[in-house]
Amino acid sequence: MLDARKQNTHTLRTADWFKTATRWTQLTFVEDDPEKYDPAFWIDVFKRTKSNAVCLSAGGYIAYYPSEVPYHYVSKYLGDKDIFGALVDAARKLDMHVMARVDPHAIHDDAAKAHPEWVMINADGTPRRHWAYPDVWVTNAYGDYNSVFMPEVVTEIVRKYDIDAVFANRWQGHGVDYSEDSARRFKDMSGHALPVKPDAEDPAWQAWVQWRRRVLTDMIAQWDDAVKAIRPHASFIPNMGGASLMEFDLSVIARHCPFLVVDHQGRKGLELGWSAGRNGKRIRATFPDRPVVLITSIGPEEEYRWKDAVTSGEEMQLWINDGTAHGLYAWFTKFNGVVPDKRWVEPVADAFALQAAVEPVLESMKPTAEIAVIDPSTTLRHWAPEERHSAEKHDLGLYHALVEARLPFELLSDQVLTEENLDRFKLIILANASCLSDAQNAAIRAYVDRGGSVIASYETSLRDEFGKNRPDFGLADVLGARYVSGPRGIVKNTYVALSGDHPINRGFDGAERIMGGTRLIHAEPSADAKTPFLYVPDFPDLPMEEVYPREDPKGAAVIARETGKGGRTVYIPWNIGEIFWEVFAVDHARLIANAVHWALGKTPRVTVKGKGVVDLALRENDEGLALSLFNLTNPMMMKGPIRDNYPLAAQTVSVEIPEGRSVAKAWLVVADRAASFSFGNGRAQVEVPGIDRLEVLHLTWK
Repeated sequence: MLDARKQNTHTLRTADWFKTATRWTQLTFVEDDPEKYDPAFWIDVFKRTKSNAVCLSAGGYIAYYPSEVPYHYVSKYLGDKDIFGALVDAARKLDMHVMARVDPHAIHDDAAKAHPEWVMINADGTPRRHWAYPDVWVTNAYGDYNSVFMPEVVTEIVRKYDIDAVFANRWQGHGVDYSEDSARRFKDMSGHALPVKPDAEDPAWQAWVQWRRRVLTDMIAQWDDAVKAIRPHASFIPNMGGASLMEFDLSVIARHCPFLVVDHQGRKGLELGWSAGRNGKRIRATFPDRPVVLITSIGPEEEYRWKDAVTSGEEMQLWINDGTAHGLYAWFTKFNGVVPDKRWVEPVADAFALQAAVEPVLESMKPTAEIAVIDPSTTLRHWAPEERHSAEKHDLGLYHALVEARLPFELLSDQVLTEENLDRFKLIILANASCLSDAQNAAIRAYVDRGGSVIASYETSLRDEFGKNRPDFGLADVLGARYVSGPRGIVKNTYVALSGDHPINRGFDGAERIMGGTRLIHAEPSADAKTPFLYVPDFPDLPMEEVYPREDPKGAAVIARETGKGGRTVYIPWNIGEIFWEVFAVDHARLIANAVHWALGKTPRVTVKGKGVVDLALRENDEGLALSLFNLTNPMMMKGPIRDNYPLAAQTVSVEIPEGRSVAKAWLVVADRAASFSFGNGRAQVEVPGIDRLEVLHLTWK
């Protein structure tokens, strides 16, 4: 396995330090840690996990070093110690990269009394107590606390300690601040009073979303400039949460954030095992060439917040290594330096060892795929964060259908629909990109003119970037569909009927109709389009004696066309992604897979046959490609924590060989041995004997 010191030495304290910060330990101190925690235990953890980077609590809400900044609260247990500085020194002796963590979301009474403008104000005008610990106050993230006080803290930490970055947690605020200062600044910019509640239809809410975006991105630039003024190689790294970068000015991220951190630490409720990899794809959807680090918790992530508990070792490894499969750097976090339950150490060490084993292959390659699902930032930005999960069902359903179909794919943000980005893919999928600007529609139209293929569903392109309804689809000509009416619903007991003989309606042998959606749009197909499915007109679902259709199928339920430019388009005018996510109907999965295969117009570049559910990721360079196969097959696949891992039997991988090349070697990276392969019809057939958790098939060309 890799030695952290050997790997890091050439990048230590350089502008490229983050490129070798691939396995992170995060220790988040609690206030009494200076008296109780054992630093030797943590130094041993650094070594056992082969961590080459560490993120340590430094300050913000509580300082774990002797701070001299006025009103920067220092742990009452610190005494004459400096536990932050001591661990920084210990990590540097191991040639590790070091990042200081700050949390600016709360303050104590003395600071609140001296600077009431630092405290967030509720809609009723009262200062906001902390929701979980009412002895302290929630800070106003949009005012002087983050623009004046915290830069002083950051500057002190960077000046005093040998670190590479400052990482901020909970720095983005907690909703609308109703202080006089925020109200005045917001009114000056927008002309609106502050919104009273999240409402995508309210112009004041939309303006506030834009104002907050500007304030936060300006803050990133300010803090990063403060860091670089002292240590030019270092950066301020904001915690981006678990979403895409829709809330930030991308030009500021491009200038100031050399790598990105996604904070979705584990599964809660009903959540698929592939969610970890999706996190990375969503961040990479905007900046495909920047490293992405995935934060993983060692504990459960349910709403009841057992922050000092330990989840199953298999669940930790699932989350960390599904990220590994998609090229994410590994990071585990532990809250509280005292460790009453050590059952997490070995699973994290095993997961990090697996990460280290595949790094030498994956780090030299870039993610690649023939298919991209468009991450609809322009649409999702209209939703309040706490309601966004409902809007994302369309995308989640399409995502899972592609995983089931064993099709490697990437995400591409609708914020970066450049020719270069789009032309990386043969097919793009818009699950429900209802809000698209004229410029975004034009970019997609030009992509189709260059031979690209498109699948779209439901309300895609029916609204502009501000959420205003259009009289017709913005992509009507591309999709071969004219908007007539809708959507209507929720409609129950609805069906779509097979119509004619088309590849999209094959594989439903014995069925004349299958389940339809619950929200339906009436669209008229263009003359050159086919309709493989038609709507079955509504009929009752009760009394049972009345459950039969009264009319023959009519109205396009799937519209498919050849573009004449080398590509194909499919439009599904109902909520297939959303309803598949809710119901997981087998027929909907088949319909989606059929549409994708037909729209590609060819055998996929990579196919994988075998039993089980496998999350695929493809990377390549000029010398070859690497296919990651992550085993998701588990009775707890859809809700953690998993109890055990169930190895997969043999899988057959077929790969299209680039023109003029042949296979020099097929290597199983995790098994660390050669794989047998054969040739036929321009493809290589490779046998992967079995997959425990993760295997990476590395093909090199000659």
